[in-house]
Amino acid sequence: MSSHHFVRDKQEAALIIANGESCSPELLNQLLEWNPFILVLDGAWSRVVELQIKPDAVLGDFDSIPENHPGFLEYDTLKIIHTPDQEFTDLQKGIQYLAEEGHRAANIVWATGRRADHNFNNLATLPQFAGIIDLAVVDDFSRVYNLPKTFKKWYPKNTKISLLPIGVADGIHTKNLAFNLQGESLQLPGRTGSSNFVTEDGFVEIEYSGGHLLIMECWDR
Repeated sequence: MSSHHFVRDKQEAALIIANGESCSPELLNQLLEWNPFILVLDGAWSRVVELQIKPDAVLGDFDSIPENHPGFLEYDTLKIIHTPDQEFTDLQKGIQYLAEEGHRAANIVWATGRRADHNFNNLATLPQFAGIIDLAVVDDFSRVYNLPKTFKKWYPKNTKISLLPIGVADGIHTKNLAFNLQGESLQLPGRTGSSNFVTEDGFVEIEYSGGHLLIMECWDR
């Protein structure tokens, strides 16, 4: 499998493949088709190779796979990005690399499931790059991304939506949700906006004045 097609000025989202739970082949194929630049975190390398995916770059501290791994030689255009700094996770370093290379957006797959600490840290990483690069963590059950201070999007009735604060988010106003907020705050730990849903076909509107807020669009299989 390969995702490569013509791209102008890195305007299309890149794809980061992390090392959490695998998603369905259908979702992965969609992401490979529409995300032309593939960055693999080193912990996922062997799994990616087994699926015959041709990545553009592999990044990490290479503690799980040596930097001179002979398998890298099979990809003559592969970029090997050694990032030994232990103060940051490989996902943080991968996002930073894409931002510095001029990518405007990235989808992140295989970033949830398996180890709970990785799952939590991966989602909490998103606000660190708000305003720098658009990010979305995608799996078979949800899509999670940074919520801008003013948000308006059309959804079908009963779409499940969760609002997840990172720290505290203040002054939240919502429209067209079953449990609307009127100038209220959400806080983690404490009160979060989990398991809300859209009341009618139409636009959901969300505004908030301070802090960081993630939106999770959810669907059951």
